[in-house]
Formats: sequence, structure tokens, C-alpha cells
Amino acid sequence: MTLESTPATPDAGTKAPRPRKVPRIVVLGGGYVGFYAALRLRRRLGRRDAAIVVVDPRSYMTYQPFLPEAAAGSLEPRHVVVSHRRELRGVDVLTGRVTGVTHAERKVRIAPVEGEQYEITYDHLVVALGSVARTLPIPGLAEQAMGFKQVEEAIALRNHVLTKLDVAASTWDKALRRRMLTFTFVGGGFAGIEAIAEVEDMARNALRYYDGIDAEDLRFVMIEGSDRILPELGEEMGGYTLEQLRRRNIEVYLSTFLSSCVDGHVVTSTGVEFDSDTIVWTAGVKANPVLGSTDLPLDPQGRVRALPTLQVAHEDGTVVDGAWTAGDCAAVPDLANPGRMCSPSAQHAVRQARHLGDNLAKHLRSAAVSDYEHKHVGTVASLGLYKGVAQVYGVKLRGFPAWFMHRTYHMAQMPTFNRKVRIVLDWTLALLFRRELVALGRLHDPRADFRDASAPRPKGATQPADKGAKAAGGARTPVGS
Repeated sequence: MTLESTPATPDAGTKAPRPRKVPRIVVLGGGYVGFYAALRLRRRLGRRDAAIVVVDPRSYMTYQPFLPEAAAGSLEPRHVVVSHRRELRGVDVLTGRVTGVTHAERKVRIAPVEGEQYEITYDHLVVALGSVARTLPIPGLAEQAMGFKQVEEAIALRNHVLTKLDVAASTWDKALRRRMLTFTFVGGGFAGIEAIAEVEDMARNALRYYDGIDAEDLRFVMIEGSDRILPELGEEMGGYTLEQLRRRNIEVYLSTFLSSCVDGHVVTSTGVEFDSDTIVWTAGVKANPVLGSTDLPLDPQGRVRALPTLQVAHEDGTVVDGAWTAGDCAAVPDLANPGRMCSPSAQHAVRQARHLGDNLAKHLRSAAVSDYEHKHVGTVASLGLYKGVAQVYGVKLRGFPAWFMHRTYHMAQMPTFNRKVRIVLDWTLALLFRRELVALGRLHDPRADFRDASAPRPKGATQPADKGAKAAGGARTPVGS
């Protein structure tokens, strides 16, 4: 890979980069838009037509609609991600975080995982930085909660929930057990509803192996600020989902906000208080804040302004030469719904990415570009194994048909034949065997045992703590025995 780059603070005598024989396209972000746009561009343009570079902190694209199933153990987590280097052949991949863009100089500043920041130059820029969790300055939130946007978070949530079941089954302290077996989710959109439904389904399924925990001991709580859940599905289907969750003894508090969660003590705006060791934040997203470190035109929500052609433009409609954008970080007019912007959904992101790739390829060949327009086909959501809700082309589905529609649609949208096959195999094996319910808690700190073994023992200690405990009072009796 040959990339002209300069230090973030170049010396006065630094020479300008040599002129390139082919234009360079730099794609910022390797999510839906970045991955699909780079794939489309490489298919439309030969190596002699353009050099393509993708910049992302991760070396893979995460298919987020499958995160709830990965958290519940229905899918292998590695099967919901797609390797950039394996699938984007003929594309240079830089693993690093974008820290700034100076489009007037055609420069991007990148912070690698290790080493000093550097800059690379480009001819065309594709801004596909996506979104991040929209957090609020709630006391205790940053210290106690976890997000649910990345595969690492899905794995961590699964291990965390199963570990809490293990520990709760081994303690006699009722208050501590209640705290460990209370699982709180904040945000009643698709991410939050699918996450709580899938995890609750997994936890109740796991209880067959815990004699010391009854189904009534599990407490799942959903906190939502608006007066309904899943607003994209409409009032009828959202009401059906709410009814199904409450039938499963999931507590849903509507028109309620999280006020505090310091040390795991949850306090809501309606006065409800309880302790919870598990707090998952899924209350919306916002455009990547690094966009504020660019000279590109932004709207009041911090998104890059765009035309229907997916070209970056000023508020007056003037095109910013050499800049393109799409996805969650872009304010793209929704031509199917005049006066509105395209919603931040995977459905729009994937289609916008392909359209952007086509338009940029046309632009490089001096051909006319076209507007992006897509009428939303509907929405699907999983509510656990064999349970779901969907509204597709005006047709409303519930239960197993909706769940089957959810799986079929997202399997079809999953990129690469390799991943499609692996996902179908995961689902097939799940029909024949029970899902794995092992907590790999040490996975998140693999050196813990080694550190403990390497730590110097107190003077006079002659045996491990567990042997001492047996000598003092024998082995502990499991709860419920």
C-alpha cells in the first residue's frame, strides 16, 4: 500500500505530495455506508480508474440488526461481522480513528491505535462516520451503563447476564440477589425492545439449570421517555408489542426518564427506585461528534448537509466539490416523504451506500448523477425465539410469521455468501440442539488469574483461600438445595 502522508504538524520544509496518476477516494467509516460504498466503487471502477481507501477504528463491519440474537446466543458473534480486508479486495484499509478533516486542503487526520497522528490527502471524500450513542449527563450513567451498538457490547451483555445468574445462585443475601437479577434497559426503540426481549428469553431459558433461582426472581425493566414503544410500527403494532412484553412480566415504564443510576441505584422521573447491576442504554443515537472537527457544512443536529444526489452541499444548495455523504451522519432529503429527512435506519443506509457508489463512479466518468429515492418497505422486529412483530408493505404480522420475516429479511441483507451460510447453519443447529448458556466472564479480563497467581502472598499464608474455607467450615451448600 502506498499512501502519501504527512505528520499532523508537518515541518515548514515538508514537500508537497507528488501528483497522483489516478484519483484517490477516501471513505471515512467502515459501517453500512462505508463498506457497501467501497464495495460498489471497487466493482464500478478499476484500479486504473481510482484508488480507494477505507478508514475505520475497527477492521470489520458489524451488522447491527443481528446484535440482539448474538447477545442471546442464537448466533455466533463472529458471524454478524464482516472483515474489511477479506471482502474489500483492491481497497486499502487503514485501522485508525478520524480526528479531523480539512476539506479545503483535501486532508484527513488519522489517529492510529498506536503511534502518532498523521494526515493523508484525497481527491474525493465519502463521509460515512455513522452515529454514536446519544447519552445524557445523568449521574452514574457513564460509570454504570453499557451501550448496545457494537458486537463487543453484545458479547459483554451476554456474559454479564449469565454471570449474574451464576453468582446470584450462589449467594444467600436476598437484597444482593434481587439487585443482581434485575436487568434494566433504557430506550424503547428497535434496539432496546429487541435487546430486552432476546436477553429475557435467554435468561428464562437458562433457569432450567439453576435450581436456586425461580422465574419470579428475574426482573426485567424497560424505561422509555415517550408514551409508546416502537413508534415506527404504528400505534396498533406498538401496542401489541407492549402487551406481549408485559405478559412476559417485563415491567415497561412509559413517559418516564432515567434520573440517576449512581452505584446501580436507579431513580426515575416518576419516583420509581430500585437497585440494578445491569443497565443497558439504547436511548437513541446522534451523528458522530468528530464531524464538528471538519470544515464541512452541518445541520443543527450535527449531520453533514447533503443533496438527494448524496453530494455534500451548503444550506443554499451549493455543491461542495469532491465531498459525498450518506447514512446516519448525513441529512439526506427524503424524496418519498417531502419535507422530511431520511431516517437513520439500515434500510436507508445500505441503499444510499450503493447509490452513492454509483453516483461517484458516474461523476468520475463525467456522467450525470441521479437522486436517491426510496419508499420505506416496512419494519420487522424480533421479540425472542419464534416471537416477533412486523409491518411490511402495509401487511401486519405477529408471532412466528413476523419472526420468520425478520430472520429472512436480515439474512438476505447480510453481506457476503460466506456470512449468509454461517448464519443459516447457526439457526439450523439451534433447531437440533439447545443454545449454549455458558458465561465466559473472564473473557473481558483474561489476565486476571495470571495476575492473582503472580501477586505476592501475605506473610504466613500457606494455602489457598478455598482450602482454608473448607478447613473452617466445609464446602458451601448451593442455594435452593
